[in-house]
Amino acid sequence: MPKNPNSPQPKASVHFSDRAIWCQSTAASGTRVSPFWRDWLLDQGSLTERLIAVSGGEFSVRVLSQSLQRPSLSERRALSLPEHRLALVREVILSGAGVPWVFARSVIPLQTLTGRLRRLRHLDSRPLGALLFSDPTMSREPLQWACIDSNSQSLSPQMASLNQPVWGRRSVFKLSAKPLLVCEVFLPSFLPYD
Repeated sequence: MPKNPNSPQPKASVHFSDRAIWCQSTAASGTRVSPFWRDWLLDQGSLTERLIAVSGGEFSVRVLSQSLQRPSLSERRALSLPEHRLALVREVILSGAGVPWVFARSVIPLQTLTGRLRRLRHLDSRPLGALLFSDPTMSREPLQWACIDSNSQSLSPQMASLNQPVWGRRSVFKLSAKPLLVCEVFLPSFLPYD
């Protein structure tokens, strides 16, 4: 049956990264970010290594999705990508001691996935962070952070149950001068010292 052109059309969902107000890392010294969150949001080291340490080695990666997609507007701006350029988008859950702690979204432009970096297409359940921080050509742009309002949009269909604001951070990494964006969102169940 053909669609009625007069019927209301569903609103296009706005990606959480477009709704978030991303602040430069230097702005986190304000009072609205507690010392606990400043420590996690601004840490320049490998989040993977830190999560492994605080979980006593009980760390795992669960891949939610991985596919070629058009990145969100905010992600395209962070990566200086043209509007219609596709990227490999990978969403995972990082868990400590069996508890989901972090939702991570990586956006890897197709031009980055060439040469020796083709291997990024086949990470499976291996953590991207371990690869990034072991690569001698890796450089990192300044971290950005945001308080992500769960009332605006869910992080992904798999994360639709969030019912409170959460903290997130993101940064552009470069491997052999080729960019990729990594966004890490700390879930309400992130209680690493309990």
